[in-house]
Amino acid sequence: MTTIRPRRSVLYMPGSNARALEKAREIAADALILDLEDAVAPDAKETARAQVCAAVKAGGYGRRELVIRTNGLETPWFAADLAAAAEARPDAILIPKVSSPETLQQIGTLLDGLWAAPEIRIWAMIETPLAILDAERIARAVQDRRTRLACFVMGTNDLAKETRARFVPGRAPMLPWLATAILAARAYGIDIVDGVYNDLKDEAGFTAECEQGRDLGFDGKTLIHPGQVATANAVFAPDDIELSRARAIITAFDQPENADKGAIQLDGRMVERLHAEMAKRVVALGEAIGA
Repeated sequence: MTTIRPRRSVLYMPGSNARALEKAREIAADALILDLEDAVAPDAKETARAQVCAAVKAGGYGRRELVIRTNGLETPWFAADLAAAAEARPDAILIPKVSSPETLQQIGTLLDGLWAAPEIRIWAMIETPLAILDAERIARAVQDRRTRLACFVMGTNDLAKETRARFVPGRAPMLPWLATAILAARAYGIDIVDGVYNDLKDEAGFTAECEQGRDLGFDGKTLIHPGQVATANAVFAPDDIELSRARAIITAFDQPENADKGAIQLDGRMVERLHAEMAKRVVALGEAIGA
């Protein structure tokens, strides 16, 4: 099985806030998106870029995955953002408004020209109507190693803006778009994290949306405040009962008498071999989180 990297909680941190970048070293998020785009005013772009890249180079973030979000390709800041990010060598670079696989190919060519370290991955923001309509081809770009594609990040605020969809409990207007992106990501073996929840005071609503995202198949959720991290970490992690059940399924299929069976009975339920494969992933995720 491919090594699993937990991405339960993916916290945006404004690159223009030096104090926030420092405090992020103590936040229990699985990943940090050090943001040069939406959270940074135009007159602070260069300062933010310098601070973010210095923070990544300095390290001290432990096992947290570090991701730099650049400004968009069509902005005057993009070229400098990409060059600085490549030099800083984060775990990944997040590209806004990826609406076609050609964008990813372009980014890959630019990174090759910058002699960017091969281990730097690309995360793609899925936040436009065109991105949803072309999600399968965008995900398929992972087959071109030049693109470095590793993860989709849903930009639900931008999707709402572009489509005029309303934010309602349960997200009914967005469910087809979310499911389309999940199917595309899973078809080509890349991770996908859910969009942000905007109401910081609505803890019940946030928990419900995390649970919905988990049940839809997301790997985790993007966050806008450190206070959301603990809930996301708990919801997107297998609990003790789930882990115990998964280990029991694996153990049952490992028994010699079940070696050639496609399905068995376990605790009064019919369990197929595909459930054993699912169980292995649950256990691997639990172990990765524990580590």
